[in-house]
Amino acid sequence: MEEEKKAVSERKKSCTNCGAELKYKPGTTEITCEYCGHHETIIYDQNGFQELELKPYLEEMGSQSHSEEIMMLHCKNCGANQHIEENYKSLHCVYCTMPLIIEDAYKEDWILPGAVLPFQFDQKKSHQIFSKWVKGLWFAPNNLKKAALDPQNTKGLYLPYWTFDAQLYANYTGQRGDYYYVSVPYTTTVNGKSVTRTRQERRTRWSPASGNVNGFVDDTLIKASHQNKNPVPRKISNWNLEALVPFNTSFLAGFVTEKYTIPLKDGHLASTKEAERIATSWARRDIGGDTQRVHHIDMSLSEETFKHILLPVYISAYRFSGKKYNFFINGQTGAISGNRPYSFWKIFFFVLFILVVVASIYWITEFLS
Repeated sequence: MEEEKKAVSERKKSCTNCGAELKYKPGTTEITCEYCGHHETIIYDQNGFQELELKPYLEEMGSQSHSEEIMMLHCKNCGANQHIEENYKSLHCVYCTMPLIIEDAYKEDWILPGAVLPFQFDQKKSHQIFSKWVKGLWFAPNNLKKAALDPQNTKGLYLPYWTFDAQLYANYTGQRGDYYYVSVPYTTTVNGKSVTRTRQERRTRWSPASGNVNGFVDDTLIKASHQNKNPVPRKISNWNLEALVPFNTSFLAGFVTEKYTIPLKDGHLASTKEAERIATSWARRDIGGDTQRVHHIDMSLSEETFKHILLPVYISAYRFSGKKYNFFINGQTGAISGNRPYSFWKIFFFVLFILVVVASIYWITEFLS
């Protein structure tokens, strides 16, 4: 077991030809040397990744069979905890770009990731996505496309998440609602005369309902880190988890990895709330009818397992007119979101144009009438 753990811990891999550090090549299963072109295939377990039994970890939080010691750097400016898979002489925080002090590195235990979603494109491609995004922005200053992107501040970051699986069973009580329609008379005026007409109005017939639902809840995804400054936008936080592969440290080579700061027990509480939402949705479906009310649900979870997984995102900042703006790119899908400047004069003249059009339409209408 110790030998296996030691093998997993071998992080820095050197090129057999020139001795330089090998780095993961996005979109492949290879680590490569940027100097001589040598490459090696990443070997991982083809049988899939292992789900860890939840209960022992919640009770002990110290089951060392799937934990490991790693070197961490803490950003004193924004609080992010980062692990680097290469020997930087100097580096900056991926979130706020503040310098990190290598001498402040410390060792810390973490639950080994069970799976990783490797980056699918490189830093150069992320800059191309940024440039295309800039060109498509409305009301952006004309010279925004000249925004200065510092490659040193563009980093690929693996974000930590918890995933939870469980068998769900729930009893529920509620009401089933079935729609029906009635004719309701109303009075209106036609040619100066009062006329009585009818219209159809919808009503709901309620009847009591109760029963039970059960099923397997698979891969409930829970964020495992606090991002107090520059949080990753929801717009880019959609990954295809079917592309996860068993964890191998080689996938991290050349990238930054954020350590989870939301404990497993807190992630489990969040996943339980999500399971309750799922159970309620299943109960509504089971009740049927046109609408439903769920008054009470008694849920239990069994055979609970979890994984610590890593998901890819590019984070960077660009400067425009002396001000810094952040942007984020999903490292799998290429989805982008970020801060951007607006051109005051473009917005001013657009509003002015709308007012002129509205005034012209009003004047023409008045003139013709």
